[in-house]
Amino acid sequence: MSEIDPITLSVLAGRMEQIADEMDATLFRAAFNPIIAEAHDASHGIYHAVSGDTLVQGKSGLPIFVGVMSFAVKAVIEKAARDGDLEDGDIYIFNDAHIGGTHLSDMRLVRPYFHDGKLFCYLASVGHWHDVGGAVPGNYNPAATDVFQEAFNLPPVKLARKGEINQDIIDILLRNTRLPQSAMGDLNGQLGALDLGVKRMDELLDEYGAETITAALAALGHRAEALMRSELTDLPDGRWEAEDYLDNDGITDEPLKIKIALEIKDDEMTLDFTGSSPQCAGPVNIAVPTTVATAYVAIKHVFPALPANAGVMRPIDVIVPEGSLLAAQFPAPTGGYTETILRMIDVVFSAFAKAAPERVVANAYGTINALSIAGKRSNGQPWVMFSFYGGGHGGSVETDGLNHGNAPISTATIPPMEILEAAYPVMFRKWALRPDSAGAGAHRGGLGAVYEIEVLEENGAEAFLFGERGRFAPKGIAGGGDAALNAFTYEQDDGWHSPPLASKMRGIKLKPGQAVRLETPGGGGYGVASERDPKTVARDVARGLVSGAEADAAYGTQWREVTA
Repeated sequence: MSEIDPITLSVLAGRMEQIADEMDATLFRAAFNPIIAEAHDASHGIYHAVSGDTLVQGKSGLPIFVGVMSFAVKAVIEKAARDGDLEDGDIYIFNDAHIGGTHLSDMRLVRPYFHDGKLFCYLASVGHWHDVGGAVPGNYNPAATDVFQEAFNLPPVKLARKGEINQDIIDILLRNTRLPQSAMGDLNGQLGALDLGVKRMDELLDEYGAETITAALAALGHRAEALMRSELTDLPDGRWEAEDYLDNDGITDEPLKIKIALEIKDDEMTLDFTGSSPQCAGPVNIAVPTTVATAYVAIKHVFPALPANAGVMRPIDVIVPEGSLLAAQFPAPTGGYTETILRMIDVVFSAFAKAAPERVVANAYGTINALSIAGKRSNGQPWVMFSFYGGGHGGSVETDGLNHGNAPISTATIPPMEILEAAYPVMFRKWALRPDSAGAGAHRGGLGAVYEIEVLEENGAEAFLFGERGRFAPKGIAGGGDAALNAFTYEQDDGWHSPPLASKMRGIKLKPGQAVRLETPGGGGYGVASERDPKTVARDVARGLVSGAEADAAYGTQWREVTA
């Protein structure tokens, strides 16, 4: 294999990232459902022809898919090896979370890319489809006890053979969704993204040649590894532990532990999740591919200069205990994977805070609050409004946390209320910051939000919530305070009610004019609250971010002298 000079390598790295970015943009513009089109819950990348390792991923896609899609591509590689029929123009499709990670709403398309008749790499697309069957519209079923209650489960199958689409597969997919038009639009968007990826790869290889591109891909992996090792040598050697809890699994009202032991020695690191709770009945389990991918996302936050390349993980050992909820076996439900991986990131941050607190932020709000409101319009057509909601991020050594941000597992955006109101028969009575929701500290956490959503459809609707942090607040670090708890209430004829399991509930019947309310957590605080500048506390009170009573309790009364 030929050597490649640094300038050419930089150019080729940019070109390949641009290919993945263009694939992202193609799907975002073409998708029918707002979770992809507006929230960007999707991703594209280029993967190794033999190992399936991530080579390049688009910058606009979800970071959690970096590692997860590698497992998806490996599943296709293994199937193609068994079947012995891989050909140019083939496209595989599946959503099996135990094979490809995350949950059944994420539909994966994997396409082998051939150059001059030889397999060169794989291109892949993943997107969160609006509805793929199951007991709950939108597929976040908090009461599911196996995958069959969550959604339609599709193993890796060929959607296309030698460029010819298999309509039978499409017919099966469209028969297993409440929203076939949306599913068809999203599928066509993903197919278009893959077509663009093939075109751009053809242009790239025609210009530089396969040997040069192969050398560049190998060099990028080696450099990612070297960068990771360099980062680790800058940290102290040692072992640090942290643990946190999920409220419950949606079935049994008992907390579930996520535990980590972080160990650094020279230029290697171990993330050991031994001690985490066993596999549970409800849908907060995750499969090993998701666990490993989440470890990468957490590491990427701690070391932001790292590239989206599998080489980053070579110096890192991720230990996932068998039988735990982090190594769930089929058919364990995994629909609420987002909540579990958020807690994983929290414990990684909390452990790193003991080793190098300047590198991490306090816990973010820690739940996507997957809320689905669904019903039928007066003409009989079903509608499903599924969305996720924001909260506060943790304070850091430099600044206060971000107010009303999205979860740290993604670069997705929260769909605007104007888009949601235009698409569905609902009205947002309130969309605002939540005062007193942030953890106190020298740098306080960011504020959570308050959403109140009224049903307008004359036939009413049914609501389903899959959330977390209703019983265990986001933690501060370096002496910072914890944030407020998550709070969900829903309106009935006799007033407002709260779910018995705090953060999860299904089958909430809503009449026209009734509403649900989400009050999301803020982020944890960073540093001791007494070190916060009284002028900054007074400013927060003046802006309505912190009440006078809360400021007195958290920071003392010195701030009142500033305003006098």
